[in-house]
Amino acid sequence: MQIIGSRQRRLVILLALAIAVDALPLAAQRARSTDAGNWIPTWTTAQQMMRQPTPPPAAAPATVPAAATPAASPATPTAAAPSQPPAATAKPPAPPPLPPLQTLKNQTIRMTLRTSIGGKRVRVKLSNSFNGTPVELGAAHLAIRSTGASIVAGSDRTLTFAGQPTVTMMPGVVIVSDPVELEFKPLTDLSVSLFFPGDTGPPTIHANGLRPTYVSAEGDLTGAAEIPNPTIRMSYYWLAGVEVDAGKDSSVIVAFGDSITDGSRSTPDTHNNWPSILAARLAANKSTAKLGVANQGIGGNRVLTDGSNTAGVSALARLDRDVLSQPGVKYLIVLEGINDIGNGTAPNATYRVTTEKLIWGLQQIVNRARQRGIKVIGGTLTPYEGAGYFREEGETIRQAVNTWIRTSGAFDAVIDFDAATRDPANPRRLRAEFDPGDHLHPNDAGYKAMAEAIDLKMFK
Repeated sequence: MQIIGSRQRRLVILLALAIAVDALPLAAQRARSTDAGNWIPTWTTAQQMMRQPTPPPAAAPATVPAAATPAASPATPTAAAPSQPPAATAKPPAPPPLPPLQTLKNQTIRMTLRTSIGGKRVRVKLSNSFNGTPVELGAAHLAIRSTGASIVAGSDRTLTFAGQPTVTMMPGVVIVSDPVELEFKPLTDLSVSLFFPGDTGPPTIHANGLRPTYVSAEGDLTGAAEIPNPTIRMSYYWLAGVEVDAGKDSSVIVAFGDSITDGSRSTPDTHNNWPSILAARLAANKSTAKLGVANQGIGGNRVLTDGSNTAGVSALARLDRDVLSQPGVKYLIVLEGINDIGNGTAPNATYRVTTEKLIWGLQQIVNRARQRGIKVIGGTLTPYEGAGYFREEGETIRQAVNTWIRTSGAFDAVIDFDAATRDPANPRRLRAEFDPGDHLHPNDAGYKAMAEAIDLKMFK
């Protein structure tokens, strides 16, 4: 038997300790990797610049008809494409919209959303993108919605941030909560409740939320079963998304567009915009049930240039934030350009749009998404004759862009939204049964036709 000397024993011990210590970070890293999971957005919304309370200068281009707020959503700040004529006269006049929310102080907001895919572990993403001051979040809760402002008993979960129940959202920052255990099925309504103890200043917002947000009179009601006598708004505040640990074979489709993707003129609180109807179709199909849908539409948005304060920055400017940074993106559906055409062909337009410019902008989106391995699906632009900003020059551009989308091979696949919604007798106009009166946005039936025009085989 060989005897190891004391010096050799010390060397062996030191070597063993070095190996053990070196292995600790790797083990911890593996543990963190296991805990990280495969986080997929089950719901998102795109943040917009806050609408300014002051009116535009008198010399501003007069390309926006007076009634731009969706008639079916009287509490929604103006978020539709900036060209809607007044609602059909057959409908009763809508009450005036609430003024934009300027601040919250010692108040709770409870926001409603519908998931696309289910899960058991969930986390919430918040954004302070367009507020110039830090915002103190005093408490945050997640629960399954019951009805109205009430939540399902036993479903309430306290959200934490690095283990703490409070956090300060600095200007421009996106934060993600710690995961919580909450099991829910696809197409489940959730409630996210946030309490703000101090003066927040103007919030980061998605104006045309189409789901009710309940604003309390005062106090921390984030864990309450119901919020009594709330003010109801139809916008999202600071809420950017909800993500689930969905398993390795799950991924997400991002719907990227303007008010027609956002769902303007669909009936509020009924899930009748085309991305929501698509999510329901995917969930009902076994081969596509693990695909989430992230709606990143913004009313009034344009491909090439920034719109009004509620229209957000251009699609090219927000592509990284709203599409490329989403985890698990496998498919991108692009339906955007009608606001570029409508506003960019006005006689006093500050930026003149052409077919070549718009195609270039769409091709930029395709190229950058493909660099991330994302399959890009092009949606043809829907008819708009009769809309407030319709012009013959614009219709010529729309037809040329649609021909390029259909025939150029630039996209991995094409959805012919134009063919699904146009009037056979006059292809320049929406079908009468799809037109809510503004000749631009489809109604619920029109959005259903758009969603059903999507061949689910392209996602297998």
